[in-house]
Amino acid sequence: MRSGLRFVSVAVIAAMLAAVPGSAQRTSGPKERYEMDVATASGFAAMAAGGRGGMGSALGMMFGGGPDNQVARTLELRLGSNQAPTSPPVRADHFFQPQAKFGKSLPLWGPEPGKPVPRDDGNEMPDNFERPKGRLLLFWGCGAKAGPGQPVVIDFAKVAAGQVPPNLFSSTVPRIREVIAGNSAAYADWPNSKSSKPVPRDSSLIGAHRIAGNVGPEINFTLAQDYMPALSASTAQQGDGSVLVRWNPLQPATGYVAWAFGGMDRGESGGDMVWWTSSNAREFGGGLWDWLPPATVAGLVTKKIVMPPAQTSCVIPAEVKKASGEMMIGNLNAFGPEANFSYPPKPAGNAPWNIDWTAKVRFRSHTMLMVGADFGGMGGMGGMSGGNDAPAEKPKKKKCKGPLGIPLPGGAC
Repeated sequence: MRSGLRFVSVAVIAAMLAAVPGSAQRTSGPKERYEMDVATASGFAAMAAGGRGGMGSALGMMFGGGPDNQVARTLELRLGSNQAPTSPPVRADHFFQPQAKFGKSLPLWGPEPGKPVPRDDGNEMPDNFERPKGRLLLFWGCGAKAGPGQPVVIDFAKVAAGQVPPNLFSSTVPRIREVIAGNSAAYADWPNSKSSKPVPRDSSLIGAHRIAGNVGPEINFTLAQDYMPALSASTAQQGDGSVLVRWNPLQPATGYVAWAFGGMDRGESGGDMVWWTSSNAREFGGGLWDWLPPATVAGLVTKKIVMPPAQTSCVIPAEVKKASGEMMIGNLNAFGPEANFSYPPKPAGNAPWNIDWTAKVRFRSHTMLMVGADFGGMGGMGGMSGGNDAPAEKPKKKKCKGPLGIPLPGGAC
């Protein structure tokens, strides 16, 4: 599956800057790059804490189901080097302060020698992926009524097998991964097949961090930023049929984006599914699902693709709710700050800068809530618990599919 997702490499950028004619300072490296993605998940999204990145897993993460007051934290660690390991496979340890409550360290592992490197371009699909059926209706923008030209209707029956519907995913908003296996001579990550565990709820990342492995120099940095606070969102249907979404403001947030899926219970029958985003333009993919640098978010706020950090509500148009029927799943992403480190420090004047390593730590907070349906007392309007505390009969779990036919876990329909 192809999309407009774009990947950016620090090493490539550094090389480009070094090659600019007349550049005052030349740079080389970095020999090693580290990326640490830190997230706070709340509501139903917290049930899939520890899920990996990518389109397929992002959807699975959002449809996990669970109590609305749950909060979980996640970490994704990636190490890339332009040097081969001293002895394969690639291996490294991230050492934390005691308050992180991870024990001695978290182990990063690379692929076993002779085994294929897993795809890490963010477009992976589940093994049981099926071609989508029916139609997908696209809406965008906050407001009681849908804007002109909406919905855009994508009829999957008219789409050639294996092709993504045209203009479905964002080409404007990049999904930035600076460290991936594809741009590294040696690569390791956590969680991995050998090590994966939940992040303790009372974990703290404040303080010194050290990464040591068999592919390059040690990386050392000190964090002053901790996990972002949890988002708490609620919904209320309005008299005109629209749905008001409200959330608590997060002080570290640089901007917000909301999206919703409807008609998931129609996936088996090939009926209409609905996809809505709060963006003022037709932007449905890329980094809007992910982490984005504060400078990028600030530009997207100016273009009204991302809501400003002071905004705490958005109205889902009545046409979206009507087309979705009873079932609608709402999501909210709060982009956060970013911390960048490098060694050695940048020298003054025109002296060459030979970079040994760089490290980037990115933060975000996100939540998911059910809108307008009662899933056996697990969620409903406003994402609050509903129904009887002890239902007489446990509802049957139905198999259902999301947009593009991606299977959703039981309990989502």
